[in-house]
Amino acid sequence: MTTRSGAGPAAPSVPLSLPSPRGRRALLRAALGGTAVLGAGLVAAPAAAAAAPAPPAPGPAAMTARGGPRPTTPAEALRELARGNRRWRSRHQTHPDESAAARVAAVSGQHPFALVLGCIDSRVPPELVFDQGLGDLMTVRSAGEVLDEAVLGSIAYGVLELAIPLVVVLGHQSCGAVAAAVRAEETGERPPAHIDYIAERIRPAIDHTHTGAARIDATITANVRRVRGLLAAEPDLAGRVATGRLAIVGARYELSSQRVHRL
Repeated sequence: MTTRSGAGPAAPSVPLSLPSPRGRRALLRAALGGTAVLGAGLVAAPAAAAAAPAPPAPGPAAMTARGGPRPTTPAEALRELARGNRRWRSRHQTHPDESAAARVAAVSGQHPFALVLGCIDSRVPPELVFDQGLGDLMTVRSAGEVLDEAVLGSIAYGVLELAIPLVVVLGHQSCGAVAAAVRAEETGERPPAHIDYIAERIRPAIDHTHTGAARIDATITANVRRVRGLLAAEPDLAGRVATGRLAIVGARYELSSQRVHRL
């Protein structure tokens, strides 16, 4: 993944309205039972990472088909995703962790090293975009990466219960959910059925400094940044970020080049 700064024609910026934090925390408690310098240009972990307790040593099921241990830190996870995206866009995919041995090992438990919150768009499946295999990624997908209690609970499960060290909010070029939100605001017409729910939660990210197709493109980036910020403000996640056990990253996938870059 390469770092991209500024707002180019293919990637601009800005920041959903969620239920009360108290209601969210109650839901997560019920659902969960009580419960740096980063490679390849994605994000930096806090300086406190050096003082963070060492992650538990991975067991047999946590070894990768690449012959090494599964990533256990934000930096390692980002580097692995960057390598996978390079393989994908150069058409040198290795399809890791799909062997018979990996499938048998997966029966005893899961050890994903990253969680990707992405859009439902059929052209952006995270396991393919990052060339990862069975058990490597936990993926949560909603139109426009919109957050609700189910999405928040799913992310919390991955981070709090499985100790996933990296969350990537992955937007993408030509997002139909964002286009619907922009169109609804511009025309005043409500989208049909439950699509209106999606549009209303993307609306705060609409970039009014652009018009036409450029507004949609800018809003795609702005929406990713907003969702990333909302996740980073979640108390349970923020605590892990502060100690270097977790990084929350915003990124964008370009359909035209198949490249994932940091926002």
